[in-house]
Amino acid sequence: MSKSLNYGLLLSILMVVAPHAEHLTVWVSILCGVLLVWRTYLNYSSRPQPKKWLLMLITFAGTGGVAMSFHTLFGREVGVTLLMLLATLKLMELRSERDAMAVIYLALFIIITNFFYSQSIPTALYMLATLFVVTVTWIQLHGQNIPFKPRLRTAAILLLQAIPLTLILFILFPRVQGPLWGLPQDAYSTSGLDDRMSPGSLSRLSLSEAVAFRVSYKNNPPLREQMYWRGPVMWYFDGRTWTTGKTTGQLTAPQLTNLDQSIDYTVTLEPHNKTWLFALDIPEKVSLPATLSYDFRLYSKKPVNARIRYEARSNLGYRANLQESGLHIERALQIPTQFNPKAQKLAAGWKASSASDAEIIQAALSYFSQQGFKYTLEPPPLGTNGIDDFIFETKQGFCEHYASAFVFLMRVANVPARVVTGYLGGEFNDIGNYYIVRQSDAHAWAEVWLKGQGWVRVDPTGVIAPARIQSGLSAAVSNNAALPFMARNPPQWLRNLSLNWDALSNQWNQWVLGYDNERQFAFLTRLGMESVTWQKMAMNMAAGLVILVALFALFMLRHLFVRMRNDKVQVAWLKLCKKLSKSGIPRAAHEGALDYAARVGTARPELAESLHDLAIRYSALRYGKAQGEQAIREFLQRISAVKT
Repeated sequence: MSKSLNYGLLLSILMVVAPHAEHLTVWVSILCGVLLVWRTYLNYSSRPQPKKWLLMLITFAGTGGVAMSFHTLFGREVGVTLLMLLATLKLMELRSERDAMAVIYLALFIIITNFFYSQSIPTALYMLATLFVVTVTWIQLHGQNIPFKPRLRTAAILLLQAIPLTLILFILFPRVQGPLWGLPQDAYSTSGLDDRMSPGSLSRLSLSEAVAFRVSYKNNPPLREQMYWRGPVMWYFDGRTWTTGKTTGQLTAPQLTNLDQSIDYTVTLEPHNKTWLFALDIPEKVSLPATLSYDFRLYSKKPVNARIRYEARSNLGYRANLQESGLHIERALQIPTQFNPKAQKLAAGWKASSASDAEIIQAALSYFSQQGFKYTLEPPPLGTNGIDDFIFETKQGFCEHYASAFVFLMRVANVPARVVTGYLGGEFNDIGNYYIVRQSDAHAWAEVWLKGQGWVRVDPTGVIAPARIQSGLSAAVSNNAALPFMARNPPQWLRNLSLNWDALSNQWNQWVLGYDNERQFAFLTRLGMESVTWQKMAMNMAAGLVILVALFALFMLRHLFVRMRNDKVQVAWLKLCKKLSKSGIPRAAHEGALDYAARVGTARPELAESLHDLAIRYSALRYGKAQGEQAIREFLQRISAVKT
């Protein structure tokens, strides 16, 4: 095989293997890199390939290493790793076209494995470029005399011809549950929110600009200060960390009354590997199977390991659990009495001097607003009595510090309270007409239970940094250098570029990655397909494929017919040239029809007029636009009438 073909195979394997380097075991990536460099050197220096015994030794050693690293030889990760090793090793024994075909097939298969780890637009574009390179190499294998540019053109035409077939299969092939190409690696990433909250947990999360979910509202969106996206609810406190605790069978279902200000919206939630879903307070209904817990948290039965999309309706005005159970009240008053004695004394003083729970709440909020507290992403570390240190010493904190301290103070003052975590606000994308809620929008607030009102939201952050509620995180902190770049109010052109890209990514997520069976049925129904079933989709898919193949066949037959028709014209002309050659006037190989007719006319004046006419007709039929069967018949008749 030629060196250029070997380089094409090398490039093909390099392009399909390179994206796997970041998630392969380090020694596997190094070994694959060494093998690729070794193969390149052998090809460049024309040195002989390594002995089979050496390749077998490397193969068995690599397989043993994989087994030791993963403790198994089965599974997705192991399979992909072995494919990388085998593909690079196969390059070391390229001796025949069969070996080259095996490398090409391996490259095509490994292209698919890249979608196990990422299904983003850049990954798809890179894999398309890789497929183009592999196709060019494939063409070179079967036509090594074809110049480089025609190979590129042929590969591009082949890929373009595959687009209609791909669209038919994509639109009509029955969908299966789960993300495209199986479960991608990024489905196992967490959203950042956890069922535990301690000082610094949300402030660290706010440094991430990753998208948590996107929201589109059916009608007018609510005010920013109403966009509280409820997540985990914290009940238990050990002096430092808040936790949700375990749900027990004794906990009652929520009782919601006075529902008002309903709003409809659609959430596209990124995978976070937890069970909770996000909804505005308080969700009334949701389009997928979900449960509204006793603390008004919306959750599914299975962890969200794939991007999901659901419609929901929430009521911004409500009364929640006006008649709360004693078990809930008891849980909302528990505190570790051995910690934070100063804070306990402060709250006890409020209770003694206040006539109602509402006055206690107001006393706490006034304390936060009047004692020089600051809102910061980088609060000082706290000791064992963290709330005492925060309230009386550092007076600097993020939302989790204020929510934690407030709830602790309320419980000491015998006001039932709990911590709620989630997200606040979002960035409006006017290009796609939806809101982007990022991890940097993570927030914590408090809920208190009041007689006659039920559970009421109280956000102490709004007292310290009202800009956080009304405008966002960047407007609330004095030094936003630690924030993600897009959260620091970048230039408008850069923000527009980011929003355009996010809008494109959102469409990709909705219509490509999110094209599940529900969306497929809805789309086909809009196209006019009534009572969509898998049987009908299979029949329509088969019909579409037949029609597509028939169209391609007709196109090819048309060109074949034109070629056959032109062949009849050429055969007749060559026969005439052969007759004239026998009479002593041979045609030169480079001589065109008109030049040859002129030369024959000079030697045989009696044939000049007829041959000139035939040469013009031949050129028009052979190289010009098609002129119909009548013109061909006349041409053939005139040739037959020539007497040499």
